[in-house]
Amino acid sequence: MKNKITEKKIAEETESKRKKELAEEIKKDFESRKEARRSIEQGWRINMNFVSGNQYCFVSHAGNLETEDAEFYWQSRRCFNHIAPTVETRIARLSKVRPVLNVRAFSDEEADINTARLSSNILRSVKSRIDLDAVIARATQWSETLGTAFYKVIWNFDDGNVIGTDETGHTVKEGDVNVVALSPFEIYPDSLTAENMTEVKSLIHAKAVPVSEIFEKFGVKVEGRNIGEFSLLPYSSASGWKRPSDGDFRPNGENMEILIERYTRPNGKYPEGRLEIVAGNTLLFEGALPYKNGDRGERVLPFIRQTALSLAGSFFGTSVVDRMIPLQRAYNAVRNRKHEFLNRLTMGVIAAEDGSVDADELAENGLYPGKVLIYRQGSPAPAFLEAGSLPSAFQEEEERIAEEFILVSGMSEVSRNSANPTHVTSAVGLQLLIDQDTNRMHMSVESVERAIKEAGKQILHLYKQFAATKRLLRMTGTGGRAELFYFDASDISADDVEFETGYEKSPDEIREDILKLFELGLLKDEKEGFSDAMRNKLLDALGYGSFENARDISDLHLKKAERENIELKGRGVEADSYDDHSLHIAEHTRALLSGGEEDGAYKERLLLHLAAHRSLSGETPTEIIKSEE
Repeated sequence: MKNKITEKKIAEETESKRKKELAEEIKKDFESRKEARRSIEQGWRINMNFVSGNQYCFVSHAGNLETEDAEFYWQSRRCFNHIAPTVETRIARLSKVRPVLNVRAFSDEEADINTARLSSNILRSVKSRIDLDAVIARATQWSETLGTAFYKVIWNFDDGNVIGTDETGHTVKEGDVNVVALSPFEIYPDSLTAENMTEVKSLIHAKAVPVSEIFEKFGVKVEGRNIGEFSLLPYSSASGWKRPSDGDFRPNGENMEILIERYTRPNGKYPEGRLEIVAGNTLLFEGALPYKNGDRGERVLPFIRQTALSLAGSFFGTSVVDRMIPLQRAYNAVRNRKHEFLNRLTMGVIAAEDGSVDADELAENGLYPGKVLIYRQGSPAPAFLEAGSLPSAFQEEEERIAEEFILVSGMSEVSRNSANPTHVTSAVGLQLLIDQDTNRMHMSVESVERAIKEAGKQILHLYKQFAATKRLLRMTGTGGRAELFYFDASDISADDVEFETGYEKSPDEIREDILKLFELGLLKDEKEGFSDAMRNKLLDALGYGSFENARDISDLHLKKAERENIELKGRGVEADSYDDHSLHIAEHTRALLSGGEEDGAYKERLLLHLAAHRSLSGETPTEIIKSEE
């Protein structure tokens, strides 16, 4: 008995020592990665300061961010910020890039069509629930300022509807997907030369969090401390931002600890990958990668990269802010020297013989109008020195730098400040100028599209993995009517579908497209008129959906038939006497011919339902045989 107790104690001590050594190894790995990208981090901080208006900062030889001092106390040091409006314009332009993820079926079979429709509805529901547009906007702000941003797609077990309680009495929820926008300050790859996420073998996500949050999530008490490292602190209004006189941002990180999450891709040693979480000197978790979020169901890193401008041989991208900083410094210098010269012209520089006047009084008040100046007899009277006129070089240099801003930023004056320096008056010409700006941003637009497309795939993979029980999905269908979908993991497929990315058009763009189609006559039927269904759709598209409350009854009958097709997969459904039987028969027959014949039980229920419609429609047996033929 004593030997067993001793063996157990030795095993516990050995395991405790192993965990402590692993925690130390992860911390050393994190420190080495942090040191490797320190210079990149300082560049990000410079970018943030220049966008915010603190444009006299620089990185010292010691690696610290410091403020440049004026050579003389009288020197003008104003900031004429051209970077901020350029970044805001680019973000505003990119805000129109909001891909609508539609899932397209590979075939016309009913099963593929239903899977594609359900997957599309899940993505729309998630987009609305987590406010994906706001997440994209936050990530885009990071990428446009610092060059890179990241999305983290996770399954939050504390989200969703309550499904019961555990043995301790705590509520258990069904869980749901969440997408978080991350700044590049939080991401530490194993290689800074990897050009995409697939080349990254290991990645660390680190940030400072309150020790109370660590205890709440992991049940481990960690001793808190004051963390002053800029890159590790959370960037939100709730984190205690402070802005001192030097203009550098410094959050308040009291009673916090660094939470280090190291993700490792599957390899020979760990076929399912590895996730290790450390806080302080404590190993909080170790195990396989939690999500089967790869294209073929494998476990991959749950991070998605978005860049403003990609760099060859670099994991982190660059932004237009990096390119504009030298121009901004030169522009500030020219404008300030110009203002100093104008001050000399207006206030003047007084020359007076030593001892001829009260120098202190003259320096304090100058030669204001009506001043009685008493100077020593025999001395020359004090006078203003001739300053000359403003050199044309100031104006030429200012205009040259302003033109370089347009060249470097890719934003013309048409987009940035609604100016038209080219004096183009035609609508086509102005649209061409705007399209040129859009083409210059093509790399940034493509990066946003790829990131959102990858996020959509990972969202469906997580539902496939975790949506074990039946879930109810409420969506708004055609005509503003709510449609309900019951689904579980078996109904979702992110591998057998193809994503196509559409774009949300503005109401003005939709109206313009409709008017063009109307002029071409493409909206009319074979009788050169408009059907009731087309009329209602046009009213909806033009923003007058409530103008005619009576919806097209044919559309409503078809929607009811589609719902019955879904219900018939699990149970029998009776036909109603008020149905438009011809429309129902056509829709149910389409479901039967689109793969319904392969499922014997489903086919039998469909045939019984079709027979009920034909019976209620008053068809004779002969007519039924003819219709089946």
